[in-house]
Amino acid sequence: MKLSAEQIQENYEVFKKNIIDHIASPRKEQLLKYYQSIEDILLLAPASSKEGYHNAFPGGYVDHVNRVVEASLYCWETWNHFREVDSFTKEELVFSAINHDLGKLGEGNTPGYIPNESEWHVKNQGAIYKNNTKLSFMLIPDRSIFNLVRVGMNISENEFLAIKLHDGLYEDANKPYLISFNPESRLRTSLPLILHQADMIASRVEWENHWIPKLNNPSDSNASQKKNTFKSYNNQKNPSAEAYMQLAGKNNSLMDAFKNI
Repeated sequence: MKLSAEQIQENYEVFKKNIIDHIASPRKEQLLKYYQSIEDILLLAPASSKEGYHNAFPGGYVDHVNRVVEASLYCWETWNHFREVDSFTKEELVFSAINHDLGKLGEGNTPGYIPNESEWHVKNQGAIYKNNTKLSFMLIPDRSIFNLVRVGMNISENEFLAIKLHDGLYEDANKPYLISFNPESRLRTSLPLILHQADMIASRVEWENHWIPKLNNPSDSNASQKKNTFKSYNNQKNPSAEAYMQLAGKNNSLMDAFKNI
C-alpha cells in the first residue's frame, strides 16, 4: 500500500484533531508541542517493520493510530451496551489510543525504525524496515510510557496500564496482569482490554486491506510492486536515521519529499 503526500497530510490533521477534541489542557498543548517536535519522523513512520505485519509503509504509523482511536470509541460503545463502563474517562481512552505505540517512533530525533539496506531481506522477507540499533532495547509499550514521562507528561494509572498492556497476551510480560483467579489482583478497569481489542481490529483491517486481495488473486500480484513502493528508501546508499529524516523533509516540504516515492 502507498499513501500520497496529500493522504499523509490529511491523516496528520485527523491525528492532531483527536488531540484537540479529546485531550484537556494542559496535556493537549503538551502533546501537540511534543508531536510537532518530532513531526518529521511522525509523518513518515511505518506502523511495523515487515510487510507481513501491518502498515509497513511511509505514513503507516499515523494511519494506524487514527484507526485505533476510532476503533476504541466504537469498542467503548459496545461495552457500554452490555454494562456501563465507568472505570475510566473518555479522555483516558483516547489518550491511551493516541500514544499506545509511541515507542515505535524511537526517542527524540532518533527513529525507532529505519529503512532496511538489505535488498535481499526486503525482497524475500518483506523486511522493509529494521529496528534502529542506536537505541537501547525496550519493549514498545515501555518506551511509549518512558517517552511520555521524559517530556513531563502526567499519565493516570488507567493510561499506564492501557498502554503497557495493549498487546494483551501476545506479550508474555503481561500475563501477571491478565491471568489471575484472585479477584483482588485482577484488573479493576476494562480500559486495557478495550484498547487491546481496538488495536487488534485496526491491525487486522490493515492486514486484510493489503493481503486479502493478493491471496485471493495471486496472479494479479506484481512482484515488483513492493520494490517500487519503497524505491526512494532502497535507492539510498546508506539508509540511516539521518537519511530517514532527510526524506521526511528536513530541507524540503513534505510534498517535495514524496514526489519520487
